[in-house]
Amino acid sequence: MCSSGNSWKLEDHPKLRKGKIIGLVVLDGWGEADPDKYNCIHVAETPTMDSLKKGAPDRWRLIRAHGTAVGLPTEDDMGNSEVGHNALGAGRIYAQGAKLVDLALASGKIYEGKGFRYIQQCFDKGTLHLIGLLSDGGVHSRLDQLQFLLKGASEHGAKRIRVHILTDGRDVLDGSSVGFVEKLESDLAKLREKGVDAQIASGGGRMYVTMDRYENDWGVVKRGWDAQVLGQAPHKFQNAVEAVKKLREDPNANDQYLPPFVIVDENGNAVGPIVDGDAVVTFNFRADRMVMLAKALENEDFDKFDRVRFPRIHYAGMLQYDGELKLPSHYLVSPPEIERTSGEYLVHNGVRTFACRLIHIFLCSETVKFGHVTFFWNGNRSGYFNSEMEEYVEIPSDVGITFNVQPKMKALEIAEKARDAILSENFHQVRINLPNGDMVGHTGDIEATIEACKAADQAVKIMIDAIEQVGGIYVITADHGNAEDMVKRDKKGQPLFDKNGNIQILTSHTLHPVPIAIGGPGLAEGVNSARICPMVV
Repeated sequence: MCSSGNSWKLEDHPKLRKGKIIGLVVLDGWGEADPDKYNCIHVAETPTMDSLKKGAPDRWRLIRAHGTAVGLPTEDDMGNSEVGHNALGAGRIYAQGAKLVDLALASGKIYEGKGFRYIQQCFDKGTLHLIGLLSDGGVHSRLDQLQFLLKGASEHGAKRIRVHILTDGRDVLDGSSVGFVEKLESDLAKLREKGVDAQIASGGGRMYVTMDRYENDWGVVKRGWDAQVLGQAPHKFQNAVEAVKKLREDPNANDQYLPPFVIVDENGNAVGPIVDGDAVVTFNFRADRMVMLAKALENEDFDKFDRVRFPRIHYAGMLQYDGELKLPSHYLVSPPEIERTSGEYLVHNGVRTFACRLIHIFLCSETVKFGHVTFFWNGNRSGYFNSEMEEYVEIPSDVGITFNVQPKMKALEIAEKARDAILSENFHQVRINLPNGDMVGHTGDIEATIEACKAADQAVKIMIDAIEQVGGIYVITADHGNAEDMVKRDKKGQPLFDKNGNIQILTSHTLHPVPIAIGGPGLAEGVNSARICPMVV
């Protein structure tokens, strides 16, 4: 049971005996939807998850991992890995990224804070640069928030604004980028009518320009840096709508991987490179794909690539992206103060005196999701609460191989590491993230996603078998949906087709519920899964 008040002491569960090892699996992107051929989880061979669902209905539940259940503004807001793992790790609901920004924009408090006043110092002589994902997907950013910020910044003194766009096609339908750019261009034109020099300055696809994470490929950030800061890119256009349309003419092109481009004037000069005296805001509210750029913009001793020049700017994030690293040091909206997470409680209750036997926490995930069971789980904090009682293990991803080409990813290696940790009996909680359903689902490759779900199921079996051997308890859940629905649908739930008769693939997260299954030999009879805190979203 959860503790209350200021005490770190956890109350004993009335039915569960102390000392049972808990194996916790977060299936990334594993939702529950009606069965059809576009439900990759249904089509895939998943005997382990099927047995949990059919064999123990009293310990299988469906829970919401989107909307207000995880601190997002409305029930139309998709969950994501950040808010899902925040909620799971904290065991409580906090107002999350998008909602925090909405509240700050609606109240006007965003313009009263230290972060905005910091960038405002550059408005008289410098340019305000806004960098971020241009879509209404609601996972990393939202178009309406950018629109409010443009309006508010201009009303609070910004005379020259440049927007550096990153096209989506991942959290929204591929091909929708043109419409978003057209809408932004319309808004900027209205600002110009009011005397504000406002233009799009550069762009590129999110997965190829700027938005890398966990330091997988600094080349992605460098391509963005060259376009945004240096005003250099292999493609130059005088209009952003033209740029996106032209670059998408390549038969292999999609919004996620558009090459970088810069907007130039009639003389061929970039209209908006970032220079000394400018202000920069990264307007994504989600942290994971902004941290690397934040390091490049803020750290004097940065050495991941040659920046060529390091402009002296005032930089702020929409939110603070890493609370432990205090990065960035300035931000427009204060992040949720997630305190007293489950990890903190565990380390505060972990030492057995005299024998010095410690309750360890063993965490394991693949590189692409490593921060989910550590950083997000621990309330957006990096590092250990207590390095003597926690061990974090990272399984490196294969560099240069797309996830749909190798849909198994490292699921089995992750599970085997977790199995060894369980069987060692040196750890009382072993938690892992299996990223297959989400990462492969985002590629839009249905056949590969089916294989990804099969691999994740095999990994779950490895964990459960180990838990059975040590008489422990397993908790299997998910952070949000994805692989259970791979097509765009109409209001009646029927698949949508494009003008050429091709199915419209869905690569985004979903609004479907996710499962939670609790069992194992260590679970006392009659214990209701909802009483095991803090695992229920």
